[in-house]
Amino acid sequence: MFIGLQTAYAMAPAGGGSQGGGGSMISTLIMFAAVILIMYFLMIRPQQKRQKEHQKMLSSIQKGDKVVTSSGIHGTVTEMDDKTIVLRVDENTKLKFDRGAVANKI
Repeated sequence: MFIGLQTAYAMAPAGGGSQGGGGSMISTLIMFAAVILIMYFLMIRPQQKRQKEHQKMLSSIQKGDKVVTSSGIHGTVTEMDDKTIVLRVDENTKLKFDRGAVANKI
């Protein structure tokens, strides 16, 4: 009979049954939410901030400004419209770029 009780105790679920599973589920959801918040503050939010600053810089470009494109070409803005920009890179050389190709304003 003593051996039968030990076997019964060994087979019984630990933690009182269904309450153990609910606590584990809540802690898993809290950890999942914490990981999402960390990803937002470390990856998504800084990227949105950089994108907003880049758009602000692009909208402030005027004729005569010196700029650098994302490919590293330095030039002076001679013409521009909503989507494109023309840069003078040498005395008689003008290149037409997409407005988004401008990386920096000097």
